[in-house]
Amino acid sequence: MSILLNILWLIFGGFFVSMGYIAGGIALCFTIIGIPWGVQCFKLAIFALFPFGQDTRMADRPASQDLINVILNIIWLIFGGIWVMINHIFWGIVLCITIIGIPFGIQHFKMVKLSIWPFGREIYGLKNGERLF
Repeated sequence: MSILLNILWLIFGGFFVSMGYIAGGIALCFTIIGIPWGVQCFKLAIFALFPFGQDTRMADRPASQDLINVILNIIWLIFGGIWVMINHIFWGIVLCITIIGIPFGIQHFKMVKLSIWPFGREIYGLKNGERLF
């Protein structure tokens, strides 16, 4: 079922969402200082391509890296993460208005978690629980 939903997601906008994240990631990676945020855009692009059958969770990392992740996430939030989050919330609400759009709206709400706080989160598969990215 998730394969069919992922194909429908790609056809009805998921491809363009992913391409937007890839374009943002490339633009950020052109600058040396923007590379960490560009990598997070690529993480969002991967998640946006095939969101059905995936979710995000906080990664198991040492406590020393938590402070760095918090600082990078705050910078992300100030310089664009809030707008990405608002965009996913808007489309999640719009899609949940119709019965057919509810599964796609839920995927946008899942993407809010990753778009608001991407550093320190990992993407994992729901069936086998293995880390994907």
